[in-house]
Amino acid sequence: MMKPTALIVGRFQPFHNGHVKLIDWAAEEVDKIIIAIGSSQESHTWENPFSADERRRMIERSLKTLYRYEIIEVPDVNDDRIWVSHVKRIAPEFQVVYTNGELEIRLFREAGFEVRTTPLFSRDLYSGTEIRRRIANGERWERLVPQGTIDVIREVDGVRRIRELSRIL
Repeated sequence: MMKPTALIVGRFQPFHNGHVKLIDWAAEEVDKIIIAIGSSQESHTWENPFSADERRRMIERSLKTLYRYEIIEVPDVNDDRIWVSHVKRIAPEFQVVYTNGELEIRLFREAGFEVRTTPLFSRDLYSGTEIRRRIANGERWERLVPQGTIDVIREVDGVRRIRELSRIL
């Protein structure tokens, strides 16, 4: 029996070890993973400091060829009623969605998709908000992200970018 294709949606600001654990978890149950970079039009803000291309590079350098995956970019539509159909237009066919977001769970289930939740992998540590806070405050953050993310953040001078954005708040 063929395993399904999964969709995982995230902002990946930045791509961190919790995301890697989520993908590891899903990869045990599915044949292929579609990684959807949400809010793909956003960058250079406190909530979304990295561009879609920078986030794509973080993911690709971190995952390398460990899994069968494809990365897509999903810009916001700011309308929950059409969001799932918007994702379906952009994404290749998928049968199952991995998410722990209450809104995403409800929207995808209402659209007829199987939704699977996962354990929250040290959510207090592995969150983009916490990692950005640590970077802004000059605290250690590197152990919370894979090496591919560290490399991209350094290449784009992301530490300086986040620190400058934190001063605007």
